[in-house]
Amino acid sequence: MDTSIVEKARQWLDPMYDEQTRTEILRLMKEDPVLLEDSFYRNLEFGTGGLRGIMGVGTNRMNRYTVGMVTQGLANYVKKTYPAPYKAAIAFDCRNHSRAFANITARVLAANDFTVYLFEELRPTPELSFAVRKLECHIGVMITASHNPKEYNGYKVYGNDGAQVVAPHDALIIEQVRQVTSPDMVRFTGGGGQVVKLGKEMDHAYLDAILSLVNLSPVEITKFKDIKMVYTPLHGTSVHLIPMAMERMGFTNLIRVPEQEVVDGNFPTVVTPNPEEPEALKLAIERANQTDARLVMATDPDSDRIGVAVRDQDGQMVLLNGNQVAVLLTYYLLEKWNQAGRLEGKEYVVKTIVTTDLIQVLAEHYKVACYNVLTGFKYIAEVIRKNERKKVFICGGEESYGFNVGEFVRDKDAVISSVLVAEVACWAAARGKTLYDLLKEVYFRFGFFKERMVSRTLKGKDGMEQIKSIMKSLRENPPQQLLDSPVVLIHDYKKSQTVDMVSDLRYRISLPQSDVIQFICADNTIVTVRPSGTEPKIKYYYGVRSKLVSEAAFPETKRLVDEKLAALHAVFQK
Repeated sequence: MDTSIVEKARQWLDPMYDEQTRTEILRLMKEDPVLLEDSFYRNLEFGTGGLRGIMGVGTNRMNRYTVGMVTQGLANYVKKTYPAPYKAAIAFDCRNHSRAFANITARVLAANDFTVYLFEELRPTPELSFAVRKLECHIGVMITASHNPKEYNGYKVYGNDGAQVVAPHDALIIEQVRQVTSPDMVRFTGGGGQVVKLGKEMDHAYLDAILSLVNLSPVEITKFKDIKMVYTPLHGTSVHLIPMAMERMGFTNLIRVPEQEVVDGNFPTVVTPNPEEPEALKLAIERANQTDARLVMATDPDSDRIGVAVRDQDGQMVLLNGNQVAVLLTYYLLEKWNQAGRLEGKEYVVKTIVTTDLIQVLAEHYKVACYNVLTGFKYIAEVIRKNERKKVFICGGEESYGFNVGEFVRDKDAVISSVLVAEVACWAAARGKTLYDLLKEVYFRFGFFKERMVSRTLKGKDGMEQIKSIMKSLRENPPQQLLDSPVVLIHDYKKSQTVDMVSDLRYRISLPQSDVIQFICADNTIVTVRPSGTEPKIKYYYGVRSKLVSEAAFPETKRLVDEKLAALHAVFQK
């Protein structure tokens, strides 16, 4: 093992670290050198999305010392940037140690003279975003690792607009965090600040804001108030909030999954609490089949992502992917705004570069602008901030099961999304359709777009190197064709350059640099590859399209596009 790693670990035997930490370091030195190396071979990086990592001892782990150091750097940034008095809001999810990390964050900020608004119990990430705006805070911190496996935790930072920070503030915060190189530089106690507890009063304000976005009248909802819907929080933060929202809307038949309403950071009923994974919705779908429910909704532990399952033409429960959910919700909102005469030429929607282009097609049809941004909801929020008081934001979505409506919250919001999915189910039912019928209607009117995302996990130091090698190879040896269709455009977001393979011309990409490469074929096939920003994974996004000649042709068209998606994936896994 590298001697510098051992020396780095020995520094954690200093008495400034608690006895439990020192004991674990000694154990790793004697019994598990591989884990010791992984715990210390680097500092857990505070990046543009905050901090996320495995919990444990060491510089490459989430623990009270790494959390304290990040918080001190964050406090230093705010005090250099804004005049006093300083205010912050903090929330936490159900994960192991989330409450403890939130309390440490609150104490450090209070020791740095902040007034800290700390939620007394676990709350969704989007409610934290709402609270930052409502309370006019300088910053917000959400302790969560979102949908990651149980061994992870994280630290999301929000700016004064309620959105995760973007340039130039992200770089300025990172600079201040890197200057805090030891726990003895952290003010863990003292100071002139205070911690104020937040509770149900913020819940009510948040739900009031959400319900103000509902497009259907109470009379329209009452007609279908007994629609059977299954909801599961996957052991997480919306265990009470989403049922409250549904009750306030007037729905009377929300079916719960008791085993997954147990708040537990070990997520005992799932392998990973990610609504993108079919396994996570297994219990909810079983419950739907037992009760003959027509709709299933699942939210991840911090309730910013939503998974949806609906009944198909044969009455079988099928999972919708994030693109399909975003398309359904966008279609509904544009239809309702159009019918109400609210489209006046200054409205817009936002999607990310790996999200289905069907949203762009919908926007063009309804004559609203569509912004295309980098992966990450913070870039959608940045567009909202830049257009405040100039244009009207309708909605924004990303393929990774995130969606938002309105401007109260500046992050993806599964509470708002759940309300909207139930609303759309009512609207479809009033037209004699199911949500699956509605999706086929969209495909028939605007084209059959189908996407698939596949991720490959490559852990540890070697995994990081392998991911870098894959990205390097794709840039140096890009495919000339995919499934017999020529590659006509290559978007390299790291180089900020588009290459037109037909004319050999180069064009500058105006978005911020990001390690993403995208191949566009003559038949509109799209393949995008990027490393995950939050997990040790490389992600492949495949997109194809076809014409749906009739709704009756849906099964055969679906079979053909699914085969093409599978063939694309096979090309990139050779």
